[in-house]
Amino acid sequence: MLQRVLTLMYKEFLAVWRDKKSRMVLIVPPLIQLFIFSLAATLDVKNVPIGIVNRDNGEKGFELVQRFHGSPTFNHIVYLDSVKEITPFIDNQRGVMVVSIDEQFSRNLDAHKPADVQLILDGRKSNTAQIVAGYTANIVQQFNHDITNKTSAYQQNTQLFPRNWYNPNLIYYWFNVPNLSGILTMLVALIVTALSVARERELGTFDQLLVSPLSPTEIIFGKAIPAILISMAEASIIILAAILVFQIPFHGSILLLYLSIFVFSSAIVGVGLFISSLCSTQQQAILGTFVFMSPSVLLSGFATPIENMPYWLQPLTYTIPLRYFLVIAKGIMLKGMPFSIVFSNIWPMALIACFTLVAAGWLFRRRLE
Repeated sequence: MLQRVLTLMYKEFLAVWRDKKSRMVLIVPPLIQLFIFSLAATLDVKNVPIGIVNRDNGEKGFELVQRFHGSPTFNHIVYLDSVKEITPFIDNQRGVMVVSIDEQFSRNLDAHKPADVQLILDGRKSNTAQIVAGYTANIVQQFNHDITNKTSAYQQNTQLFPRNWYNPNLIYYWFNVPNLSGILTMLVALIVTALSVARERELGTFDQLLVSPLSPTEIIFGKAIPAILISMAEASIIILAAILVFQIPFHGSILLLYLSIFVFSSAIVGVGLFISSLCSTQQQAILGTFVFMSPSVLLSGFATPIENMPYWLQPLTYTIPLRYFLVIAKGIMLKGMPFSIVFSNIWPMALIACFTLVAAGWLFRRRLE
């Protein structure tokens, strides 16, 4: 039995390696997607154009404006001459925010009275507007602190000093690249397995498998193991790129990470074989892959937190292997997650892998009858 399975595995590796298009699909697109998603699809807010209406002729208003010039976030500042220019500035999307400084700003500060600064934000870009408003609040808070120290005015003793664990500088691709290691590994595992049986049917070699000494179980193993190994190799490339190219620290156990990748790949390969057993052509298999891929990414917590989803939808996320692997990938790489927490996310993936592989084998036998 082992010799027959190894022979089929060798055939599967040759089928992938000798097909130039398959090699290109498995190697080049995932790497391109890794760099595009990690560098371009970022939630970091940089180089944001803003407008400033400074109706105050005093020193304090000028000093506050200079604080925005010194911030790396706002490198393109447009000075508006009057309040009437705010509406077309926001409507035409020339900037995401306008800072309006009242004409009494310096006078109120000199008199130790409250001095207001108005922010007009473009609500169409809700996420960017919230982040920019947070940056602006920090600038104004530091400005207030410095003014208070200069004037020796009363200041509250309570201060807030935030610390960001595991990602001190809030670098977005430290969060994004570990997530992409799971998403792209899932993509490769699905493509390899979903096209496997469908390709055999299109090429006419499926009937040769049926008359061979291989049992349905041996065929399933012979097609599953190469896909698992290929997806693990793809994950290795992404992890090396994360460490060497993106300089993401790796604090955890590499053995635990690869154990998690193996279990995760097994679960995804079971899904891919199930799809492949249902489909008669490679085109159908590709469509089935994307039907499974898109909901999996959305329900995994990659784009939005699972806690923000409707309560009736959250239980469905427990059936998504990617949900557990994203926790493991970020936990092992960024904070050295201990074995107990890793195992609590591995065993659900192992259950899903057992179910999907058994279901794929059952469906494969039914299609042979």
